[in-house]
Amino acid sequence: MRYEWFIGLRYLKAKRKQTFISIITVISVAGVMLGVMALIVVLSVMNGFQQTIKEKIIGTQAHIVVLKASEKGMDDYEEAIKKVEDVKGVVSAAPFIFSQVMLSSESGVSGVVLKGIDPDRVARVTELARNLKAGRLQDLKEVKEKDLPGIILGVELAKHLSVTMDDPIQVISPLGTMTPMGMMPKMKRFRVKGIFYSGMYEYDNTMAYVSLENAQKFFAMEARVTGIEIKTGDLYQVKEIGKEIRKKMGFPFWTKDWMEMNRNLFAALKLEKIIMFIIVVLIVLVAAFNIISTLIMVVMEKNKDVAILKSMGAPSKSILRIFMIEGGVIGVVGTVLGTITGLAVAFNLEKIIDFLENLFGFKILARDVYYIDKFPSQVNPLDVGVIVATAILISLLATLYPSWRASKLDPAEALRYE
Repeated sequence: MRYEWFIGLRYLKAKRKQTFISIITVISVAGVMLGVMALIVVLSVMNGFQQTIKEKIIGTQAHIVVLKASEKGMDDYEEAIKKVEDVKGVVSAAPFIFSQVMLSSESGVSGVVLKGIDPDRVARVTELARNLKAGRLQDLKEVKEKDLPGIILGVELAKHLSVTMDDPIQVISPLGTMTPMGMMPKMKRFRVKGIFYSGMYEYDNTMAYVSLENAQKFFAMEARVTGIEIKTGDLYQVKEIGKEIRKKMGFPFWTKDWMEMNRNLFAALKLEKIIMFIIVVLIVLVAAFNIISTLIMVVMEKNKDVAILKSMGAPSKSILRIFMIEGGVIGVVGTVLGTITGLAVAFNLEKIIDFLENLFGFKILARDVYYIDKFPSQVNPLDVGVIVATAILISLLATLYPSWRASKLDPAEALRYE
């Protein structure tokens, strides 16, 4: 072992009269550890949150939507579906109708998005069939004689309207019909035939589904639809697939993919992740100042030792190396402990949150405020690598000034009064 390493590691152990310096060293290690742990946990939660939101959106929305620049909608949609399904990368397609309406029950009124779907094909495009907690998609088509047509509601919407399975509900469209008394809203009664749960409050509280045929009759669209929903084989190739679809279909057809439809949400999540990284890095910077103060105090305490080493022929770069080793060890030990602790928390975050919620009796994530009701955590090895490298780099940079100051010490001045 080189003598720089021997002395640098020796200085980490305080003598009896230097207990205060030892405490500051422990605090410095703890500061780096807490900063690294916080960074790993925060970024893991942000990654998990983004991934969960993505999965829930994809489970409810199609990967790509094909629309036609026409006020009347898309006619000959079956022919359009055949063309779309011939495009490489497209797995399946289904027609849909999309419009805003009011739902009215005996207990409440709510503005929602009403979507007309083909029960036979929608399951190949979205996860609606899997999200159903009650009823079946086929119940939208299989209507008994003289019975009301079926409608499927989100679980939160059903709670808001105080309706359950087989309860009647009124659908009101603001795009009504002209009468001698003026414009009158169009109304039609439906019966609740299904309740779905997507896990996202926004969808569960604002979406309702009816069959394509009933939507066409209600909105007087005859044999037209709003557009075509598409499921692709690769979630992240939607830009290229959409471009091919537009090229094949030509004007006036155009496409929107799931990234464009949720661009603001994912941009906000990305920005929030960057800001959180910067904020939590400040914790590591505070720990770096602790390292600086610790080394400055050690340099002041070890003036005589440094002077003796220089008198014996130790070069300035060796003195510099001694104190850089001491500060580097503090940073590396704190980083290693923080990484181990952070990974342990990130991998067991849900259990920890459940324990805290049961202990204090409150819900940390409310579904009516946030998109999800639990803390997801996804550890990204690249993020962990960047955090470890950043923490060690900051710790090493923090050692430069105190170490440089020690290397410039004049041995004659230090030993004059000894």
